[in-house]
Amino acid sequence: MTGPKPMFDYRRFALNKIGVIAPRFLPFADVASDAMPLSRLLRLSLFQVSVWMALVLLIGTLNRVMIVELRVPATLVAGMLCLPLIFAPFRALVGYRSDNHRSAIGWRRVPYMYRGTTLQFGGFAIMPFALLVLSGFGEAHDAPRWIGLTSAALAFLLVGAGLHIVQTVGLALATDLVPEEDQPKVVGLMYVMLLLGMAVSAGIYGALLETYSPQRLIQVIQGSAVVTVILNGVALWRQEPRNRARAAAAHRPAPPFRLALAQLAEGAGMLRLLVVIACGTAGFGMADVLLEPFGGQVLAMSVAETTTLTVFLALGSMLGFGLASRLLTGGGGPVRVAAIGAAIGLPAFGLIITAALILSPDLLEVATFVAGLGAGLFSHGTLTATMRAAPRERIGLALGAWGAVQTTAAGIAIGLAGIIRDTMLVVPGAEGSALPYLPVFALEILLLALALLVALPLVMRGLDKSGGRVHVSPAGGAEAQPAMSLPRAEGAT
Repeated sequence: MTGPKPMFDYRRFALNKIGVIAPRFLPFADVASDAMPLSRLLRLSLFQVSVWMALVLLIGTLNRVMIVELRVPATLVAGMLCLPLIFAPFRALVGYRSDNHRSAIGWRRVPYMYRGTTLQFGGFAIMPFALLVLSGFGEAHDAPRWIGLTSAALAFLLVGAGLHIVQTVGLALATDLVPEEDQPKVVGLMYVMLLLGMAVSAGIYGALLETYSPQRLIQVIQGSAVVTVILNGVALWRQEPRNRARAAAAHRPAPPFRLALAQLAEGAGMLRLLVVIACGTAGFGMADVLLEPFGGQVLAMSVAETTTLTVFLALGSMLGFGLASRLLTGGGGPVRVAAIGAAIGLPAFGLIITAALILSPDLLEVATFVAGLGAGLFSHGTLTATMRAAPRERIGLALGAWGAVQTTAAGIAIGLAGIIRDTMLVVPGAEGSALPYLPVFALEILLLALALLVALPLVMRGLDKSGGRVHVSPAGGAEAQPAMSLPRAEGAT
């Protein structure tokens, strides 16, 4: 007598199929293992989706709406987008504190992820009321405008601080869960998911705002607040194990932050690498605050059409990360990969200038895609170089330092772009033309060229290969340990 036939396990079948095709079509998917399956890694990567969902809303949709529809000066909008800059330099401190967090149950990353998520939600909760005042919608038309501007600034600051914490600590948690040799791969996977989240969220925001109204925008922001909490909660669920040994050591004092930062900076070429990160990030990021207003005012693109520019940027960046993965796997140095990305960015911004001259939205989309390709190569190359220069005990600090330099440079560049644009408006005939935007795109070309010049000695002197890594002993001293790193050489910065 035979028993009933077992039901077909669709879930196992789907996961097996994903496991087979993922290494071919999803970069860095080979980091998955029996102990850390791909499904768990992809679930953890949802925190990156929430981060970029917030960035798309702030840098993409809201900055265009505030400049074009609400008539807020670009300098003020750029200043609001730069407010998260106040918190950006503290990313290194956040990473360091999460490395050394003392908890009764041995958690290091979870408490900081919770705090960051709370800040993001708080900023999104304030933002709709600020936009109501700025738009004069309904009974808000009698409210003083300074209340709307101040509330919007506070909302930008809270969201920015929250996403800095979530991203820094989330990436550190991802590296905690895999072997040391797979850490650059898992961080690469996290960033591919960030870019995927950027493309998806930009497409969703574009569809929801196809017919723009202040009420619809407020609904979108409120929905984003709820989705942020859900995504981060699902991403964090049962990811960080409770560590009894770490809990037992909770009474031990942590090494000073200044000492840990000095040990990280001791690597040969590290300071030069940070300059490369700053120049290249500023070069790629300066147009972030102006690209969508540029498309709306100069090329007469709608809100939905300018929002899709973010999709092209994300797709290009995803291709850049995939290409960077192949180059690094084939033995290419990470700084060399970053230099290739900066070189690709030079003609990309030249195409943006050409699109302004011939009034071609299609060429602007192509140029945005190419710029994303260069940015992906540059970001992954500099991220891998920074991680290879850090000891395992300082992964959070290294990721925080990379993020602090990158975010600070991007924020300063965004603020400078807004000032340049508003300053150029005083030129007769500049209103509604491409003239206020062209100096910004030209400056981006110069910054990328500078990043190439600074990176060249790292490549030429052989500092882009393997070498010694500083290992931090429990007592706080340092000893050499063979690993992938930026080695010390004569005359290196």
